[in-house]
Amino acid sequence: MKTLVIAEKPDMGRTIAAVIEPRAKNNRSYLEGEHYIITWAIGHLLGLAEPDAYDTKYKRWNIADLPIIPDQFKIVPNPRTKDQLKMIGELAKRASSIVNACDAGREGQYIFALIQQQLKLRQPVKRLWISDLTAESIKRGFDGLKDASEFENLTHAARARSEADWLIGMNASRAFTTRHNALLSVGRVQTPVLALIYDREMEIEAFQSQTFYEVAAWFRQEGVEYRGLRQGDKLTDAAAAEAIASSVKGKTGHITKYEAKQTKEYPYRLYDLTLLQREANAKYGYGAKKTLDIAQALYEKHKVISYPRTNSNYVTEQNIEGMHKTLNLLKNGPYSELAIGAKPELVHKNNKGVCNPSKVEDHHAILPTLKRPGTLSKDEQNIYDLIVRRFLSHFYPPAEYKQHTVLTEVEQHQFKTSVKELLSLGWKVVLPSTDQEQNGSGKKKTKKNNNEEEESEEWTDKSFSVQPELPVQCSKSEFKEKATQPPKSYTEGTLLKAMESAGKQIENEELRDAMKDSGLGTPATRAATIERLKNVGYITMQGKKMQLTLKGRTAIELIRRAGVDLLTSPEMTGQWERRLYQISKGEAGQDKFMENVKKFTMSIIDKVRVQAPAPADAFGEDSRGGRGKGKGAKSSKSGTKTTARTVASAPKSSRQSSGSVSRSSNTATSMVKTASASSANAGVREPLASCPSPGCTGQIIEGKKGYGCTRFKEGCGFVIWKEYVGKKITSTMLKSLIEKGSTQVLSFKRKDGSTVKARIILQDQSSGKLSAERQE
Repeated sequence: MKTLVIAEKPDMGRTIAAVIEPRAKNNRSYLEGEHYIITWAIGHLLGLAEPDAYDTKYKRWNIADLPIIPDQFKIVPNPRTKDQLKMIGELAKRASSIVNACDAGREGQYIFALIQQQLKLRQPVKRLWISDLTAESIKRGFDGLKDASEFENLTHAARARSEADWLIGMNASRAFTTRHNALLSVGRVQTPVLALIYDREMEIEAFQSQTFYEVAAWFRQEGVEYRGLRQGDKLTDAAAAEAIASSVKGKTGHITKYEAKQTKEYPYRLYDLTLLQREANAKYGYGAKKTLDIAQALYEKHKVISYPRTNSNYVTEQNIEGMHKTLNLLKNGPYSELAIGAKPELVHKNNKGVCNPSKVEDHHAILPTLKRPGTLSKDEQNIYDLIVRRFLSHFYPPAEYKQHTVLTEVEQHQFKTSVKELLSLGWKVVLPSTDQEQNGSGKKKTKKNNNEEEESEEWTDKSFSVQPELPVQCSKSEFKEKATQPPKSYTEGTLLKAMESAGKQIENEELRDAMKDSGLGTPATRAATIERLKNVGYITMQGKKMQLTLKGRTAIELIRRAGVDLLTSPEMTGQWERRLYQISKGEAGQDKFMENVKKFTMSIIDKVRVQAPAPADAFGEDSRGGRGKGKGAKSSKSGTKTTARTVASAPKSSRQSSGSVSRSSNTATSMVKTASASSANAGVREPLASCPSPGCTGQIIEGKKGYGCTRFKEGCGFVIWKEYVGKKITSTMLKSLIEKGSTQVLSFKRKDGSTVKARIILQDQSSGKLSAERQE
């Protein structure tokens, strides 16, 4: 018998087949060769069942029925991809062994584990664990397949993550929604991330700007001119600042201190996913999800970068040879000049800025591969360019500077000058010309000190020096009014940085590295979390800035007032993520973690149950069927994205919560997205019937223009519009259509004024398409 290889996606399966079975027969959903059958999942083929799979009473949202804590979690097939799941089962019957070739990470492990569970696969399993999809890596991976037992702990962590998210998401969302009569989505990761945004906005609103005055003076000595800023107590009186500026102008002073020391600036760390997303946001304005999608395409489709969903900025000794080969590859093509000028001897196993095996967990940093890119889109080229230039920078020496610090005293006033003199660009030659420092132009940079005053730093490629023993002449002076600035609103880039360190404001990179395994979410899921906050109407984007909606603000305030601060605690949730990491390494138990999650779930329900309901206008009009007229009403665009399915779901991995909706379900998506503004009573919409679409476990709810399925995001395209050939479809008619397949006999008017008797028939249970059947 043959070996069945299960990849995560079709492109990956075909790429693997081209290496291990180049003569394989290409079937629609699998390839078969002499020794291997290669097939694939399509992301998540299975997911955790909805609450009503455990008891039909859960179809209605009722706080009295909470908490919902299954003894055993059920899994259900995704109706959109159930045929592929069935195909995998049929192919497995012809195989004596199986290779798990899903993505080499926690979620890839989970995808395979659910397939194995659902199909009851009993064959021995090997694990393909590779970091890129080049032919060389695939061949090497199959030559060294690992035993599946090595990854049992990773599977335990993946299950714990999914089930914990389900417990918190399902229970907390239902509790807060039913208690406060508004669709509120609550999640183990998304809620503390929302709390980060909320806290920053509160800081901004509470900030009171203070006016102060800065005095600057220009000094000359032996043909050298430099600028200094007055040191000392903050000046809050304009007259005093003006008096100081006037008193030093034209006067002679002396240098009280002069230091000049050489410094080196080494290349920035290689990219992990979060760092790549942050820089792409800062440079190109790309959202985190967009950068992830582009990087995934560069990995899966073009095969020009290594596995992107990594949290490491380093490589192992085994990667060094490959990096040298990639450098040689780059000597032909658009990066030839930079690659030829590189110094291969700088990248070696003892260079801890590159090679640090202790900081490589599942995957090394993102690297370009030994495959030349073909035609890339502009966005793909931008991300590839970032990765290649960061890679090349490590083959160059450090940039070298001479840091000059001068303290000048005139008329008993001290002025400080900082000058950074360029000695050698070093690795910075790999930066695009627009990013290289314009040395020699007298460019000034400023940084804030603890008193909110600015320290000026000048950059120059010209020689700079002063003679402390000689006097200086103050040639010019001025004073300027300044104001202390509030904290900045989060961008996706700065929020990713905060998520990585569980909200701690840590600038030291080594300390930030230490926090990586206790951050909010993982590199693979952070983008999906941000997208979710947008989709449920908690935040909107104004350019790059994130803005909290009234609904988002009220949600955090209600959660905190309920006494379940843990739900909003970035540090505590970060510790949960750390515990999941420990489970994946066999250092902690899944059962103990889940027991704690269940206890916390029950405490949430107990506290929300006794909370006073929110006022009717607390969320803005989009969450209250148009009743809210308060602040935040203008956020309607984001608010309409809240759906019953959105609230009912726990946060998913990026593959689930950020997947695109199929074209066949666009009509259902359009209908359900506006449903939150449709009910006169607002709040929770009662399910009217079970969705008749084959294999779908969703519920039919009423929207503004029609009746649609709550599982539209999973691909269900069922929708019945409220008007059909002039007849209004009532909820009674809807139930009759779904339960009996037709309405009662109705009278229809013809254009000539005559009438005809007919029934409305549910022609297609998958789409909700109707037809009329004439009755004699």
